[in-house]
This record gives sequence, C-alpha cells and structure tokens, in this order.
Amino acid sequence: MTLSPELDERLREASARMHRAEHVRRLRQTVGQQIADVRGALEVLEFELVEEERDVARLEGGLSAVLARMLGNREERLERERAEAVVARERVDGHRVRLAQLEADAAVAGAELAVLDPASREYARLLVVKEQQLIASGDPRARELADLGAAIDRLSAEVRECEEARQAGKDAHEALGVVLRFLDSARNASTFDMFGGGLFVDAYEHDKLTSADKAAWHAQRALDVFARELADTGVAARPVMPKVDTRWFVDAFFDNIISDVLKHQRIEKTRAEVKKLAQWVCETGEQLAARRARLLAERVQLLTRREELLRPA
Repeated sequence: MTLSPELDERLREASARMHRAEHVRRLRQTVGQQIADVRGALEVLEFELVEEERDVARLEGGLSAVLARMLGNREERLERERAEAVVARERVDGHRVRLAQLEADAAVAGAELAVLDPASREYARLLVVKEQQLIASGDPRARELADLGAAIDRLSAEVRECEEARQAGKDAHEALGVVLRFLDSARNASTFDMFGGGLFVDAYEHDKLTSADKAAWHAQRALDVFARELADTGVAARPVMPKVDTRWFVDAFFDNIISDVLKHQRIEKTRAEVKKLAQWVCETGEQLAARRARLLAERVQLLTRREELLRPA
C-alpha cells in the first residue's frame, strides 16, 4: 500500500490543533487562578474602602468630629482620612478593571477551546489510519519517520512556546522599567526634599508617585500575560506588583524632617521590590532563551536524521 501524503498533512493539521487546545487549556487554567487571586484581593480592598469612607464620615459629623474639634486636629485628620479614602477607591477600581480584563481573557480562551476540542478525537482516528498504512507498506523506515515527524512537531511547538513566553517577559520588563523610572524621579525629589525642598518638590514627588501607580497597573497586566505564557512552558509563577503608596503626599501638610525621611524610605522600599521583580523577569527570560536554543539544536539533529532516511540510496 502507498503511503498517503494527504493523510500526513491532515495528521499535522490535527496535531497542531490538538497542541493549540492544550495550550489554551493551560492558559484558561492560569487565568482562572489569576481571577481567583484578584477576587480575593478585591474583597479585602472593598472592605478597606468601606472602613476608610466610614472614617471620613465620622470626622465630617458625629462624636469623632466633636472630639477632633476639641483636640484641635480635626482638619488635619479629615484631610488625611479623605486622602486615604481616595487611594482605597483607586485600588478598588484598579482591581475591578484587572478582573474585567482577566474575565474577558477567560471567555476568549473558552470560546477557542470549544472549537479546538474535537481535534484530539480526529488526531486519534487519523493515527489509526496511518498506522494501518505503515504496517501494510512494509517499509522499515516508515515507523522511525513517523516518530521523527511527531518529535519534530513537538519540538517546534515547544520552541514557539518559549519564544512567546520570552516576548511576554520582554514586554513585562519594559513595563516594569516605566514604573522604575517614575520611582527614580520620586526618589530623587524625596532626597532633595529632606534638605528643604518645599511645596514645589512635594508636588513634583506626588506627581511622579501617581504616575508610578498608574504605570504599575499596566505592569501588572503585562506580568499576568507573562505568567500565563510561562505556565505553557511548565513554569508556575504568580508575580504581583508592590503597592505604590500615593498617600504619602498627605505628608506635605505635616512637612518635617521625620516625615520626609519616612517618605524617602517608603519610596526606596517600593523601588527595591520593583527592581527585584524586574531582575526575576530578566533572569527568567534568559533561561527561556537558553532553553529555546537547546530545543532548536535538538530539532536540527532530528531534521538531519530525517533527511538521511529520505535521501535516495
């Protein structure tokens, strides 16, 4: 019996669809874990927001307001509580946006998986047909060629997965770099502020911290994508951005050397955490590149062996 080239092509197509289904299935599982994490964090943040808004309401009217007036610090406390409530609201809104994005990703993955699911059954059926043809052909090279083809397809898919993860890591690293640049500017302003920078420096510092906080949400999104791509290569990771505490601008109302030093220390701590995360992303990318190189070398060896088997005697 003559082997059918058309059958081989159908097998390759079914194999590619089946592998894509596995990829999407792992992606959906990772997104599901991310959704669970965000929902848990959102529940805590929503509770904190309620508490912050309750504190503001108490100082705007009621017994707490009366006591604060008697102590002469009502306006200062009210300003601080309002600022903390604003930050709490921003964090809740940010997590809600992230949750919506993740849920949209999960829906897309689910729809694609519904289309790809029959591929495994089709692949199994075609394998039976191919096996029958190979046995009937009597060619001693047939089985090794089939094994080589499957191995080459597997390596090609793994190379593609490594490259996709490496690119996602590159995007995440760039997003983290944006956050670090804003934090660097805030740190420089904070250093100057400790030596008497004044309100202008406070305003500049506040602006850079606010920008860093916004950039941090984009970085978290990039890290979410990176984590999903890593999961497809067999690496489990759940990177989380540290908080950029924009409440620090309230300290401008209580400007003194102690508050300036505390602000500076907080900025340094956040910056160090982001740098550590960026270093992890960079090192993971290097590991992915090395793994991709090994897979490509192995694929070249298989392709060479395949060519030897197909070359006329």
